[in-house]
Amino acid sequence: MVRINRAIFFDRDGVLIKAPVVKGKPKSIQNIKQLKFCPGINKICEYYKKNYYLIMVTNQPDYERKQNTKKNIIEINNFIKKKLNLDAVYVCYSDNNNHKDRKPNPGMIFEAKKKYKIYLNKSYFVGDRWRDIGAGNKAKCVTIFIDKKYDEKLSYKPTHKIDRLNKIFSIIKD
Repeated sequence: MVRINRAIFFDRDGVLIKAPVVKGKPKSIQNIKQLKFCPGINKICEYYKKNYYLIMVTNQPDYERKQNTKKNIIEINNFIKKKLNLDAVYVCYSDNNNHKDRKPNPGMIFEAKKKYKIYLNKSYFVGDRWRDIGAGNKAKCVTIFIDKKYDEKLSYKPTHKIDRLNKIFSIIKD
């Protein structure tokens, strides 16, 4: 039997870890002391690990905006990767919306596809913002939008819309 490489791509802030909400929008945490995992994410990652690559895909423009250090961001990401047993972490530090890796552009997903030989049409992208859904849609992944009622327009239509992370089990069946 030929193994089909599939992945679940996760956004970081608001999906894997809790994100402070400021003026109706989620913000990135500044250091590891602020890190709190979203309820149920450990169980989700454990459950899907045997059949999927688990990959974090995150925009972290606070570095380019000089609001955080690369050292802090890397420390946070490495901790998340280790605790959730993720296969890979892709980060875009750019604040330029035209950058190929900055979501909603799918550059980071395409890098993962190449490295892990992933079938994107058999993969999922789980996000809580329009940029996540845009990147997932452009990469032809099944998109799952977690509606956190942020004060922003959902510019792309997700394949699925849920209000709690644990509802992912009713969508991804294996």
